[in-house]
Amino acid sequence: MEQNNYQGALQKPLDLGFNATSTTNDVIKGINLAGKIAIVTGGNTGIGLETTKTLSKAGATVIVPARNVDKAKKNLAGIANVEIESMDLMSPTSIDAFTEKFLASGRPLHLLINNAGIMWVPLRRNNHGIESQLATNYLAQFRLTARLWTALKKTDEARVINVSSQGHHFAPFNFDDPNFEHRDYETLQGYGQSKTAVNLFSLELDNRAKAFKVRAYSLHPGSIGGTELAREASLELFQQMGFCDAEGNILPEVSLSLKTVPQGAATTVWCATSPLLNNIGGVYCEDVNIAELTDDTSMQSGVMPYSLDEANAKRLWELSEEMTGITFQVD
Repeated sequence: MEQNNYQGALQKPLDLGFNATSTTNDVIKGINLAGKIAIVTGGNTGIGLETTKTLSKAGATVIVPARNVDKAKKNLAGIANVEIESMDLMSPTSIDAFTEKFLASGRPLHLLINNAGIMWVPLRRNNHGIESQLATNYLAQFRLTARLWTALKKTDEARVINVSSQGHHFAPFNFDDPNFEHRDYETLQGYGQSKTAVNLFSLELDNRAKAFKVRAYSLHPGSIGGTELAREASLELFQQMGFCDAEGNILPEVSLSLKTVPQGAATTVWCATSPLLNNIGGVYCEDVNIAELTDDTSMQSGVMPYSLDEANAKRLWELSEEMTGITFQVD
């Protein structure tokens, strides 16, 4: 019987030869995705765009659902094997409409890459009253995966890749007040709990889905220059976190630590395609490898035990069904 990753039992790095500087070109070598179908949320900007390009070059058909279709068409122009559809992750009805259209096509789904996310945003809620980072970064992943489950299990080899973050170190999941209804809103606390939720979901999904040969992974892509993730962040917040000086200039040591976009997307592509992961799932990855378990909040790497806790994972699954109003029955 295959072991699960509850309590981080499988969080042991492999001997691969890849590292933080490895790129998508490095990890896709020798991989042929001809005949495979992938969905990449946020696949028209940043590391999502790099992921789309890489999978397309390897032969996959890549479907990119986008809130701004015109922008997506411009950014994805000239890339082969790409289909663009409309979807807004803040809108459950929009997610349902997208998935209904895909399911109606009768096609299997080999790769679901839940890449899109937001960060450093002020308090906002969707039309169901859900805080925006929780809604976009996690509950949208849960809903999209649940709605596409029948297409995933058709393949006998599907993978669900959920882009998380080292930011899960900022906060465990707050089961008592996930929507900041009874506590002051702090944007990094909201981000942290949303990414902890991503890890817990990936853990539990893998354990439930592996009987159908569907595996799930979460990952930290790294701190990356040239993406849109920080478009709403204030200068004061960057200064508070020690990223910028008093004039707003990024500090040299911070700049040197940033990954390029091809380096940032490498772990996503590795999780989606590496044959070394055929018989392992539910793990949190970083720098093109399985991350180490850590309980040191000062660490800039590794995965926190509370985000791989079995009881938390099962509790979150039930809460997610309640918050989304859907039953995700993995059978």
